[in-house]
Amino acid sequence: MDINLFINIAIASILVSNLVLTKFLGLCPFIGVTRKTESALGMGAAVTFVMFLASVVTYFLYQLILVPAGLLLPLKNPMYILVIATLVQLVEMFLRSKVPELYHSLGVYLPLITTNCAVLGLALLNTADAAAEMKALYSQSFSAGLLAVSWRGICAGAGFSLAMLLMSGVRERLQYADVPKPMKGVPIAFISAALMAMAFLGFTGMI
Repeated sequence: MDINLFINIAIASILVSNLVLTKFLGLCPFIGVTRKTESALGMGAAVTFVMFLASVVTYFLYQLILVPAGLLLPLKNPMYILVIATLVQLVEMFLRSKVPELYHSLGVYLPLITTNCAVLGLALLNTADAAAEMKALYSQSFSAGLLAVSWRGICAGAGFSLAMLLMSGVRERLQYADVPKPMKGVPIAFISAALMAMAFLGFTGMI
């Protein structure tokens, strides 16, 4: 396997095609959980874990069940959503018992990972015909494809976490900035997100 391909996947997932700042997926927790860096970091870690496991499990479903049985079109989305919901429940139970402070700080946004379009979007991108870099690895072997989607899940989660941490840093500083009253809160957060998205466009063309 070509190591450069995995480097390209990392650069693309974290910077060039960041799910939040270039594809605008997962904006609900991006705006809702970035008031504090600790909460943003916890959400980023939880989403990364779910993305990694979802990428692995959905790859097995895609290659071993959906494609051989000819059920790709009618069952792909429902089965992917079921997998993601199950993984989120496991993460929620773990945080509730082991890290209750983080569990309460994330609040309603933790179970909402189930409907986080960034997680589902990644699972669909991993098994989409348009993902040329994935098809190149699928054609080599089952294990090569599995390694690729696992790596992409980790890198996409890292990109999500990076966006969350950057946004939380900006919003913490905005609390002490002289922002006009009508722009305080969500309005200035969206403006900051737009400026960050424009900045990430500078990575276009790296790969």
